[in-house]
Amino acid sequence: MQAQALDGGFADAPVAAARAFRAVMRAMARPGSIEQVAGARPPAPLSVATGVLLLTLCDPETPLYLAGDCDGVAVRDWISFHTGAPFVGRAQAAFALGGWEALAPLADYRVGTADYPDRSTTLIVETDLLEARGARLTGPGVAGQAALSLPEVAAFRANAARFPMGLDFVFACGNRLAALPRTTRVEVE
Repeated sequence: MQAQALDGGFADAPVAAARAFRAVMRAMARPGSIEQVAGARPPAPLSVATGVLLLTLCDPETPLYLAGDCDGVAVRDWISFHTGAPFVGRAQAAFALGGWEALAPLADYRVGTADYPDRSTTLIVETDLLEARGARLTGPGVAGQAALSLPEVAAFRANAARFPMGLDFVFACGNRLAALPRTTRVEVE
């Protein structure tokens, strides 16, 4: 393990994790809203928001899949030291992390079952753009409608059609994050 893996965690873990968890819950409860987070300094290519998400949501019992550029020695060492999360394949992951293209195909991830829809994967998508414009969002938690810059629309529409099963998504860009739960309907603007 490299010495850099020891740095970049929360300075005051209980307080920072509580703030971050509230930000994630607000983003999930209000699809399309963009939350700012702080406190993590993960290795490249991870954003601050992704580091915060990993420090907040992962632990030794949280199977994690890394895709594309996000799967490197420095990233694995940092995650192992700070969270202890085990690395697994796509089909076993509670969380999957990577860029949109690297995370494909979505059919490889768990979508839950009719009896246990909560046994699905949440995808943390590293993105270069996160703005409140683009695809139109409606559904639970959205007052009227909202907009969010998504990498595409078709995959999210198909995902919402599976409800109560399906995937949940969190988008990370710099120090900002937004969520798209499976209950959200996505349409072209």
